[in-house]
Amino acid sequence: MCLGVPGKVLSIGGADGMDATVDFFGVRKVLRLDIVDQPVSVGDYVLNHVGFAIRRIPPEEVQETLALFETVLKEAGAGDLLAADVRGEMAAGRAEPGGPDGRG
Repeated sequence: MCLGVPGKVLSIGGADGMDATVDFFGVRKVLRLDIVDQPVSVGDYVLNHVGFAIRRIPPEEVQETLALFETVLKEAGAGDLLAADVRGEMAAGRAEPGGPDGRG
């Protein structure tokens, strides 16, 4: 299954300007912006897939998208495969400098 997880872009930088620090429900990761479908700015929400931003979420869809993922993460049981995929995608990408899990 191909699953993208939404996150908020906190900063953009790197030597080539293609690294974005993104917050996924409190977990911060650095994603690449090489293949995202539209230009991304700080404050935008993107979908992450294996460490790459693949889509900028239109502002009018952000709240509904976040609510769906929050429900999955909150209500999923230990064996829930969708929640496991979401957590796996959140773990993809490089940890933000300052902590092994990206929390600072």
